[in-house]
Amino acid sequence: MTAEIERLKVLEGKIAHIIDHVQKLSGENEKLRLQIKDLKAEKKDAEETAKRLAKLDEDVKTYENEREAIRGRVEVLIAQIDKLGM
Repeated sequence: MTAEIERLKVLEGKIAHIIDHVQKLSGENEKLRLQIKDLKAEKKDAEETAKRLAKLDEDVKTYENEREAIRGRVEVLIAQIDKLGM
């Protein structure tokens, strides 16, 4: 009987160790879930920022093209005024 009791104690110790390990892993798993949630939020923010930057870049190109068109018109007007001798 004593040997069987010793074996049960060893088994109980191993089970307790497994339970501790599972609890530790569960805690780590929860931390990882929270990190994933945070990273997904950061990713969403980064994607929205990238979209805004792309839109701003497009706007800048449009404004540059408009500025060049206006510059061209002004130069034509100046040339016409110069022809008049004013």
